[in-house]
Amino acid sequence: MTVEYFGIRHHGPGSARALRRALADFKPDLVLIEGPPEADPLVPLAADPAMRPPVALLAYAPDDPSRRAAFWPFAAFSPEWTALRHACATAVPARFCDLPAACTLAPEPAEPLEPAESPEPAESPEPAESPEPAEVAAGAAVSGTAAGPDVERLLERAWRDPLGVLAEVGGQGDAERWWEDVVEHRAGEDPFAVVAEAMGVLREGRAPHSAREEQREAHMRQCVRRGVREGFERIAVVCGAWHVPALRERVPAARDAAVLRGIPKVRVAMTWVPWTHGRLAADSGYGAGVRSPGWYQHLYEAQDRVVERWMAATARLLRAEGLAVSPAHVIEGVRLAETLAGLRGRPLPGLEEIIEATRAVLCEGREEPVELVWRRLVVGERLGSVPESTPMVPLRGDLQAEQRRLRLKPSPEPADRELDLRKPLDLGRSVLLHRLRTLGVTWGKPASLGRTKGTFRENWTLVWHPEFDVDLIEAGFWGTTVVAACTAKVRAAARAADGLPELTALVEECLLADLPGALPAVMRALADRAATDGDTAHLMAAFPPLVRALRYGDVRETPAEGLLSVIEGLAVRICLGLSRAAASLDDDAARAFLDQINGVNEAFTLLDEEPLTTRWTAALAALPDRPGLHGLLDGRITRLLHDLSRLPDFQVRMERAVSPGHPPSRTAAWLEGFLSGSALVLIHDTPLLRLVDTWLAELPEPAFIDVLPLLRRTFGRHSGPERRTLAERLRRLGSAPAVLDDAPDPARSGLAATAALTILTTPDPSPIRTEGDQR
Repeated sequence: MTVEYFGIRHHGPGSARALRRALADFKPDLVLIEGPPEADPLVPLAADPAMRPPVALLAYAPDDPSRRAAFWPFAAFSPEWTALRHACATAVPARFCDLPAACTLAPEPAEPLEPAESPEPAESPEPAESPEPAEVAAGAAVSGTAAGPDVERLLERAWRDPLGVLAEVGGQGDAERWWEDVVEHRAGEDPFAVVAEAMGVLREGRAPHSAREEQREAHMRQCVRRGVREGFERIAVVCGAWHVPALRERVPAARDAAVLRGIPKVRVAMTWVPWTHGRLAADSGYGAGVRSPGWYQHLYEAQDRVVERWMAATARLLRAEGLAVSPAHVIEGVRLAETLAGLRGRPLPGLEEIIEATRAVLCEGREEPVELVWRRLVVGERLGSVPESTPMVPLRGDLQAEQRRLRLKPSPEPADRELDLRKPLDLGRSVLLHRLRTLGVTWGKPASLGRTKGTFRENWTLVWHPEFDVDLIEAGFWGTTVVAACTAKVRAAARAADGLPELTALVEECLLADLPGALPAVMRALADRAATDGDTAHLMAAFPPLVRALRYGDVRETPAEGLLSVIEGLAVRICLGLSRAAASLDDDAARAFLDQINGVNEAFTLLDEEPLTTRWTAALAALPDRPGLHGLLDGRITRLLHDLSRLPDFQVRMERAVSPGHPPSRTAAWLEGFLSGSALVLIHDTPLLRLVDTWLAELPEPAFIDVLPLLRRTFGRHSGPERRTLAERLRRLGSAPAVLDDAPDPARSGLAATAALTILTTPDPSPIRTEGDQR
């Protein structure tokens, strides 16, 4: 009987290549892999052709209210994945031997655990390959030379970062770069003996640094003993290199049993889920991650001419983005990378040299293309896939069926989608995205609608993250299908809602997500709350979402019985309480109330109900004459009424607003409210522009300094073309009146009128229905 320990680096392509050769030579009859034993039934799925890494084992506690979960990711270049594939290909049993996920996910008050995300969540055991650095480390640690305190510091740090310690002893400050030199660029060498020796020196005479670490290693030894008892003759143990010395140590079984006795456990379920390279990267918060998953994928797959193939792939990417990159650029880039490696004493160019050569030659010193190369190639965002036979929660299965039906494929790269709600397929996609947002799965983020596209178009940005699988597990509490879960969650939210705005948002959700089963319950709660809420500000906050919901319901052909009656009741109560709500407001309150007035006014325009709109206009018209009205509100309401042609005395009101009788700060606030949204009224009304200019020019210097920030804020919100046109007209204010006269030239307007009549009176022999025509 032989037990062979293969100490690997998690997600190390050099370890994966060496392990593939070692397993082929050793020919084990049992493979033990660091990972949760609950995943043993899922091992055969690794042989399915539809299983394409990166993927991850997902463990979750279905009975835990906090829905704790843990991931164990695998990439194509992960040694653990290589071991799984070897076992499946040779029909050899494969088992996971780490501490069970039932223990990992159980709460442990005495020593809180960080969420497990990998086969090595606590540290990243990083093996060495070159015998020279290992011997240096061993000699320094054992001899205790003059740098004794430094050696002790390094050995203490080894529990957290063994690869970093070996790199520092080997004279390198970058552990990733050191790893590339001693492992990735030395194909064909077996690193396992040297790795075991180096880790043994770093761990010599030191107990595990935590109870959890001791429990993990005790359970691994128990799994090895079980394999021996079952009669296996050649057992291969694939684990983090840091654990190899502990697993080789002769520890009594009774002591390991005592260490494992009494560990809290919870019921867990496990499955495979797709993963991404972005989540394998160390900067994503994954403790055992690597800096450059895409680069490591290339190192694992490229059999020869690693640098040349990489540079060629970089050139293809840059050319696809419209940059001029020729074969000569590739040749010179390879030469520069090799020259840099030679100057720095490296066996082959590493990622640092390749990126520097890419920046200098292929990107000609520009950082933006380098960032693109880093994102697309070095990290290399890609999404794995799992076979349909993979066990999953019912909600996840229903979502996959919907994704296939609607032809919406998840992708880790941001993708913009414009949906036309008049088309059944796009309408179904919109409904699904809104339903997922209701469940807390933000696969799609809606963009603002363009003013010229109407309510029948939506713009979305879609990005799929692996964590959404955990969100779907949590959402599975509400139902087994997407629509059932959304309906149950919205009903519960309606019962628990405290305010009118929450209920109006739920109405909008019901219509956007097409939830007719939840809408009646929300409407009843909304009607009850609207009848008792007397706060005009609350009513105004609730009014625009309800109007949008009614409008979206029309476009989506979703029934919204009773919604119009609720809107009519709110409109009447808003108009009655508007005057009282606008009284005696300070600056902050006036600014907040201004936003509400704008929202309600837009809602009345969208509603297009003449009696209600007339009543709203009358309520606005009664406000400017009230004493004590804040200047910001006075200006904005005056502008709204002026746009509706409801102010025959507008010139008088304007002169009174900018008269010296008002404090400059109040006049500036009035102008801010009046000009908010658009400066066209000043551009096309020369007397008004002259009046404002005169008021500003006659301000005393202290008053001008006081109102300048308000004026800058007012005009800074206008578009660039508006500001340029306004500045041009101000420059010409001193010219002759005819220059600024906006009246059209009779000769030119006559020609334009003749041309327009010709176009309008010519029959159209072939009327064309454009895409923008609504049904």
